Amino acid sequence: MAKKKQQEALSSEEKIKEAARKVFMEKGYAATRTRDIAEAAGINLALLNYYFRSKEKLFELVMQEKLSSFFGLLLPVLRDPQSSLDDKIHTIADRYISMLADNPDLPLFVLNAMRNAPKKFAALLKGVDHVLDSAFAKQLKERNPDVAPEHLFINILSLCVFPFAMRPGLEVISPEIGTQFHVLMEERKKLVPKWMRAMLKVK
Repeated sequence: MAKKKQQEALSSEEKIKEAARKVFMEKGYAATRTRDIAEAAGINLALLNYYFRSKEKLFELVMQEKLSSFFGLLLPVLRDPQSSLDDKIHTIADRYISMLADNPDLPLFVLNAMRNAPKKFAALLKGVDHVLDSAFAKQLKERNPDVAPEHLFINILSLCVFPFAMRPGLEVISPEIGTQFHVLMEERKKLVPKWMRAMLKVK
């Protein structure tokens, strides 16, 4: 009996979090009401408040999970002193594109959070190591000191993120992008490292 109640509670929490992800992405933090989330989850407001107390706490939890997916993927790669710079770039592109393929709503969710609740978003980033303090930055300095690690890091991420964030618009420009999107992203896993190696040759 106790196990069944625990499973029901877990199911309710996940249902609320999934509804919150959708509503926060559609409306942004400021315009979202807890009542909106409760309605989207198909539960009453009292039950939502029982599990999560406030909209702020629910937003922080959902946002933290999204950021954990992002940084949990990248930080170990950036910090690894054993792998080469080329290996790091390849691994970041491969893992990040795969993660975005599994979570296509992530780019817009993060962008909406930064735009609609910048202070809350910034607070959630506290404690995250800066890219400049990583093995990635040190290896880049040895390879080509003329290329700032910020630029290389931004370029890698933007080349991975942009197709997912702009997919609806890209499909309007070229319907073939929609039908071939998965194939194109698999190709991009190999192309992004090639483009970054070319960038590193620039003096």
